[in-house]
Amino acid sequence: MYALKSWFCSMKFRRPPGFEDHDLLASETSFSVNEVDALKILYEKLSSSIIDDGLIHKEEFLLALFNCSPKQNLFAQRLFDLFDLKRNGVIEFGEFVRSLSIFHPRAPQADKIEFAFKLYDLNHTGYIEREELKEMVFAILKESELTLPDDAIEAIIDKTFLEADTNRDGRIDPEEWKELVIRYPSLIKNMTLPCLKEITQMFPSFVMTTEARDSELVS
Repeated sequence: MYALKSWFCSMKFRRPPGFEDHDLLASETSFSVNEVDALKILYEKLSSSIIDDGLIHKEEFLLALFNCSPKQNLFAQRLFDLFDLKRNGVIEFGEFVRSLSIFHPRAPQADKIEFAFKLYDLNHTGYIEREELKEMVFAILKESELTLPDDAIEAIIDKTFLEADTNRDGRIDPEEWKELVIRYPSLIKNMTLPCLKEITQMFPSFVMTTEARDSELVS
């Protein structure tokens, strides 16, 4: 009987994979509790699209957001890698909310600058090398379905390094990247998704059930 009771209790209180308290996630991100609740249903749709295990796998992430396979888009792969904070090959709900929060209109600019830098730092060296920048320019153009001649791309890279690489060591460090973005804010324009402010309108069923908790956070 004791074993049966223990099994029942463990089933009753078992948390889903990667469970994190929504109030905690709201306190640590740019989302309100209502918005975190709304993101949960989006997460559940994504995490069950191919493998129904409550986790977002790379194939699900790329197919849902970019409609591509893992080998087709470097830009998409880099986004998945940065969302996968634990580096275990899947995106848990907390990772999903924390990473997506960087794209919120209310997120600090410093967070957007840091995330964009990591996006270009393909080899995780703490610097943006010329070849890394070139690879990402190609990937972004492909994702945008745009094409440019090779000499035009080389000109973009030359100009970027001329502007950013102020110490002339052939690479861009985080501080140089920050200064470049301050001069050219459009570099991180895509780091803001206005639609995230309307996430509760996309999933309105959560507004009535969580309205009180949001007001409690303000008081």
